[in-house]
Amino acid sequence: MKSIGIILISFFLYQCKGPETKTYIFIEGRTQGTTFHITYASYDSTHYGKEIDSILNRIDNSLSVYNPSSVVSSLNKNLYDTVSDLYFLETFRNALDVSEATFGAFDVTVAPLVNAWGFGFKNKIRLDSLKVDSLLSLVGFKKIEFKDNKIIKKDPRVQMDFNAIAQGYTVDVIVRFFESKKVSDYLVEIGGEVRGKGVNKKGLSWRIGIDKPLDASTEETRELQAIVSLNNKAIATSGSYRKFYEENGIRYSHTIDPSTGYPVRHNLLSVSVLADDASTADAYATAFMVMGIEKSLDFLKKQNKLEAYFICSKGKDYEIQVTDGFKNLIEKDEEKK
Repeated sequence: MKSIGIILISFFLYQCKGPETKTYIFIEGRTQGTTFHITYASYDSTHYGKEIDSILNRIDNSLSVYNPSSVVSSLNKNLYDTVSDLYFLETFRNALDVSEATFGAFDVTVAPLVNAWGFGFKNKIRLDSLKVDSLLSLVGFKKIEFKDNKIIKKDPRVQMDFNAIAQGYTVDVIVRFFESKKVSDYLVEIGGEVRGKGVNKKGLSWRIGIDKPLDASTEETRELQAIVSLNNKAIATSGSYRKFYEENGIRYSHTIDPSTGYPVRHNLLSVSVLADDASTADAYATAFMVMGIEKSLDFLKKQNKLEAYFICSKGKDYEIQVTDGFKNLIEKDEEKK
């Protein structure tokens, strides 16, 4: 699971009556190996806790590599009679779109290497260049295709891991549920991937904090690099500064480059991506961590649906690079108080 680089600044409100008699309801818990926090406004105080739990359970049964009977686990075991549900098919297609757009920088088939390096659903193994090359031969989004309503693997040893997109996708599914219930004010966060619409109890846009990339920071000691006003958008952050390990004096990031088979090693510490939906933001945040700052900025110049906030190391300090659309949503210092 990638590092969480976002904390929520908006107040999580329980049942405070607003001027239009809206009740703000807060739900929290654990899912997909992380936490979730959801706030939404209701005019009739309807509590959707059971429905949300049901959605989370169904997605776990579809996309979790830690659930041995999930759809993705069954396909990884080559149980070809497995029926791919809507959650799996939507996530697979979303992942494929980002893989094609980034020329494989995002790739769910990187699972064998993620596992081998100790960041996946299996134990870390001893690696040398020959072993990395061997595992790399199993990686490539074009080695899997969807045909006749079935997933076809060109090599049965190919494995999938949707960790870099599943949390964002889950946020979108819950948003879809809220929209079906005519809920127009909500903030949904799972594992740091966030999507918001409407306003909080104070009548203001939801506000999201981007962390400073501090290795030793905790939930209680996090410091903010910036605060973003989230206006009917999704934001996701990926970073190399929290989930890593050191061995023989070398730091190994959890982000694996599908083209080399090795953890990424560049000066990009974290990237926060704004998009219309959390699935897209989640996947591109991972892709940009693989691509690095220069390639990512070049990519962003050629499209207009994504915005990003990059934090790079520069000696003992940080360097920030921000796209124009993202810059317009960053609150000024006096607005943070």
